[in-house]
Amino acid sequence: MKVYHLIYEPSYRSAVFHHWTECNLGCKGCFCKAEKLDFGLFPDALERLKDRPPETAPERFIESAEEALGILSGYPVERAVFIGTEPTLDPDLPALAKALHRKYGSYNILLTNGVKQCDLSDMDEIIFSLKAVTDDIYKAYTGRSNEKTLENFKKVHASGKKLQAECLLIPGLIEADEVEKIAVFIAKADKDITLRIDGYFPIPGCPWRGASTEEVAEAAKRALKHLSKVNYLTADLPRQGETPVRLFG
Repeated sequence: MKVYHLIYEPSYRSAVFHHWTECNLGCKGCFCKAEKLDFGLFPDALERLKDRPPETAPERFIESAEEALGILSGYPVERAVFIGTEPTLDPDLPALAKALHRKYGSYNILLTNGVKQCDLSDMDEIIFSLKAVTDDIYKAYTGRSNEKTLENFKKVHASGKKLQAECLLIPGLIEADEVEKIAVFIAKADKDITLRIDGYFPIPGCPWRGASTEEVAEAAKRALKHLSKVNYLTADLPRQGETPVRLFG
């Protein structure tokens, strides 16, 4: 199994599994390259990122679903969240999701770039990171075409799974007009699919400045012309809930 980091969020009774895989995208602003631990563990994660050297691959992993359940022993789990470089590339992800369903009846949430589909039988909600719908912009940021991601988004929606989408607002690359195009693409499937817009924060070695709250709010306003619900997150918004508990990694 490729889980290298596990935290527990008491306020939400959530177990958050971080997977480390050889990602099938080469996103230039990937935060895992700068910080592989959960940002919620640190009071000022952005300050921590300044002048940090690139992260190296983790050396320790949780070996099985059984070990993961043992680590969680004593914690009430209502939600399980699977994130990381790309969770769908972990061959043991479906077994882990099934084990959590069986033991806790947890609400399982997968965050994915959507390039690869895996067995989603024990996933209750899928959050697609769409990044961009304009292929040239997507390629400039990730190094490959967005064809599979957009195709798989449509397939997951057609399957009846609960679906959300997220994207980054990156000044100088993925701007408000591109976010609006993402909203239009989503609305063609279902205008009630929620979109979350994350304001980009500076990653060492990347050329872009951070997105301001005003810029992200404006992008959200434009997306709301096409979708029923749009949320956004920026670096200066206060964290909600208690500090997570670090259980592994």
